[in-house]
Formats: sequence, C-alpha cells, structure tokens
Amino acid sequence: MNFFNSLTGSPCNISFDLDNCQNRKTIEVTSEKGKSEKLFVFVGNEPVSGKVSINLKDKAKKIEHKGIKVEFVGQIELFYDRGNHYEFTSLVRELAPAGDLTESKTFAYDFMNVEKQYESYNGTNVRLRYFVRLTISRNYASNIVKEYDIWVINFNKPPEVNSNIKMEVGIEDCLHIEFEYNKSKYHLKDVIIGKIYFLLVRIKIKYMEIALIKREQTGSGPNVFSESETLTKFEIMDGAPVRGESIPVRLFLSVFDLTPTYRSVHNKFSVKYYLNLALVDEDDKKYFKQQEITLWRRGVSKPIANTGKPEVHNEIPTPDPDASEDDSE
Repeated sequence: MNFFNSLTGSPCNISFDLDNCQNRKTIEVTSEKGKSEKLFVFVGNEPVSGKVSINLKDKAKKIEHKGIKVEFVGQIELFYDRGNHYEFTSLVRELAPAGDLTESKTFAYDFMNVEKQYESYNGTNVRLRYFVRLTISRNYASNIVKEYDIWVINFNKPPEVNSNIKMEVGIEDCLHIEFEYNKSKYHLKDVIIGKIYFLLVRIKIKYMEIALIKREQTGSGPNVFSESETLTKFEIMDGAPVRGESIPVRLFLSVFDLTPTYRSVHNKFSVKYYLNLALVDEDDKKYFKQQEITLWRRGVSKPIANTGKPEVHNEIPTPDPDASEDDSE
C-alpha cells in the first residue's frame, strides 16, 4: 500500500510503500493534534520492509545532498518535556552516498528481526511510537525529513500464577465487608467476576458502585505526573444491605479501550489498572477500597484462507459482546 506525502516547500514528494500489508490489520489512532489516522499493526519482532520513493517536483532542478538514509526508530515523547525525545531503538540503512539527485528514485529498505520490546502507546501525557524516517542531508539548506508511523503490539504468555483476590475491609463496629474477584490477572477480552459479602452492617448504605480506573504515571524523581481516568462506573447495589447478603459483580473488559499493564517502560512511564469499590451512605459519605489488577494481551494464530500462511489475530481493542468468562486462558 502506498502513502503519498507532499512536503511543503520541499523540492520533492516522498511516498512510503510497506511490504505485505494486503491482509495486515490496522488500528485508528488519534494524533496529538487531534487528527485520526490508520496505522498498520506489527507484532513482536516482525520485519519492517518496503520501498520509499523520492519524486522530484521540478525535474529540471537537481537536489544536491550529503547522503540519503532511512531509519527505524522507537521513541518515547513526554508531553511535559517536549524538547526531548527518548529513542530506545534506532537502526540505520544508508540508501545513497553524497551526490546529486537528478531524477526520481525508489529505494528498497528492510529492518529484519528488529527488537520492538515495548508496545505503541498514545496516552494523556506520553506517547510511545515506532516509525520509519527518511532523511536527505543537505549542505546549504535544511535537511529533508519524512516520517511514517506503524503500530506495535506484543503478545504475552498466560500468567503461571493467577490467584483470586480476597480481602476484608470495613470500619470498626460499623461496617465489615469481604470482596472477592475470581482472578488478579485478566486478558484484554476477559470478564471480571466477583462477589461482595456483607458481614456487618450498622450504617445506612444508600448505594454501592464499582469503577474501572486507568492510571498513567510519567517521569521520575521530582518530575512525576500521575493522571487517572475512570473508564467505567456503574451501580451494583441500590438500597441498604443486610448482614449475610451477597452482591455479584460481572464486568466485561472487551468493550473498553484497554492496553496491557505497563510497568516502568524504559524508566519513563507506567500504566496500571484498578478496580474501585465505593459505598455511599445516607449522609453522602463515601467509603471505598481500591485494588490493582494486571491486564495482559493474549494472541491466537490462525491460517489465512487460501494461503496456508499464519495470521496473528490480535487483541486490538474492539467491542466483543459475546465474550464470556469461558473465554479466559
């Protein structure tokens, strides 16, 4: 598939053509400027290869250059530190030595077995991106640079240990409840199943709600920024419970735009998820308990029809109303 890009004020147009994208999945991503674009999804250490074409706008004018190169870059951008970009992956292919570009040219490139250890991420205060960058270096004018983004996901192995969550919380002589969730680690299309037990109730509870919270933390030391987003919140009980009452919890994750849990990505940011259980009494006082859960991405391999080649069906966030608790590991 060909992507044509015109560089304003540049003596040439540049187009990128990625290999083997006919059956590749895409994901729609909103850029920092609010524009939406579709990016091809790459998994793990898949090769990134293709062609890049440089088309002269005026064929009568040559481009003098000090060399032409293409790079594959993995980069973290912290929005509070816009002047600095942190590159954790950078591979370079020299396409042409110094000389004159007198006609349109097309160059092939490939980055085989390139390590893409982190997933792409587009958050509130941070962005992790992978892109192919073409650079035409020049002596007496600014370099001609064009970037083309891809989207990277990584599959995880099912956790070897996945115990349930069971805790007792309360206020002495007033409220004593026990909550239990079936697991502590969930894949992105899983279902959270749990129960809330009331062991002691001596306050007048008006309602109870549960929320799924995403917390993004960026920076380190004195420059730490934390941003919390409530992805969903719904009432699971209305009215005063009695001692011994049990309230069921069932939360389908597939309908939300989730990522796996990220812990200290390149020492720059983390993304964690929490279940927040809140009770509100008749005086509108709120009592809550927050519990972290771990999310992971599950992958399944299936053959492409009529080719016999494997295709990876990934968990790009899409609604899945048929998901059930039987769709776990």
